[in-house]
Amino acid sequence: MIVVAGEALIDLVPQDMPQDVPRDSAPAGLPALAPRLGGGPYNTAVALGRLGSPVAFCSRISADAFGDALVDGLRAAGVDVSYVQRGAEPTTLAVASIGADGSAGYSFYVEGTADRLFAAPERLPDDVGAVSFGTCSLVLEPGASAYEELLRREAARGVFTALDPNIRAGLIPDADAYRARFKSWLPSVALLKLSEEDASWLGGTPREWLASGPGAVVITRGGKGLTVFTRDGGEWSVPGEPVDVVDTIGAGDTVNAALLHGLSARDALSVESLSGLGADSWCEVLRFAARAAAVTVSRAGAEPPYAKELG
Repeated sequence: MIVVAGEALIDLVPQDMPQDVPRDSAPAGLPALAPRLGGGPYNTAVALGRLGSPVAFCSRISADAFGDALVDGLRAAGVDVSYVQRGAEPTTLAVASIGADGSAGYSFYVEGTADRLFAAPERLPDDVGAVSFGTCSLVLEPGASAYEELLRREAARGVFTALDPNIRAGLIPDADAYRARFKSWLPSVALLKLSEEDASWLGGTPREWLASGPGAVVITRGGKGLTVFTRDGGEWSVPGEPVDVVDTIGAGDTVNAALLHGLSARDALSVESLSGLGADSWCEVLRFAARAAAVTVSRAGAEPPYAKELG
């Protein structure tokens, strides 16, 4: 089983106003916003479930109507919710803005929300093969420290760990402190995945990060594809899949899921196995991730593909 640990939230995504809605029913200049289930870790868990991987979600989700919808979405994707904590606090909201090229920017409403009060479970099952972390959950306290505790604890007992920082700079009050904290996580990380933009913001290089602990670093380059760097000196790239982009919401999360799914299928969820995969296997995994991400960006919101859509 793969466990995904992190936040679940509601994305408020711009949409065209329906033709039958009077134009004077909303203030001029305000976009119509549609609520979509989201959050980087949440999307990763749903994508893993849709791909057919045994997966559980570990988080704290509100008991409000949005929270109920989030839990229902997990169950519909076949995700185990037994490690989901519920709380009376409201659901985190993220208001998305979509650029002309489909790229997404976000503003967040996070004060007093449920996922910030996550408490690390005493123990995860012995059959957990990997735990994935990332995004807002590793920024917002006090939950960030609880997720960090879980990351270090599971890595120390030999569980494969994956990290996608998925930087949301507007939520990080002290960039230098976060960069230092990121470096402190690396000895506990087996697979590091991040975008070119995240890599630039964090500073450093894949080779520097590999020297600190991970067995592999995967860099996503949007439509240009993906590149993996391995601890034994390997470096392989694949191009992106040509596609008409609707928006990029959930693309990186889909890549996370596809990487974990592909590595699990090859019995490669260990630091040593990552270096031993070789060019052919790594390129197969990367191409699979590129195809999966292409499906996600071809439709609105975070809607990762089902296994049957990828052949």
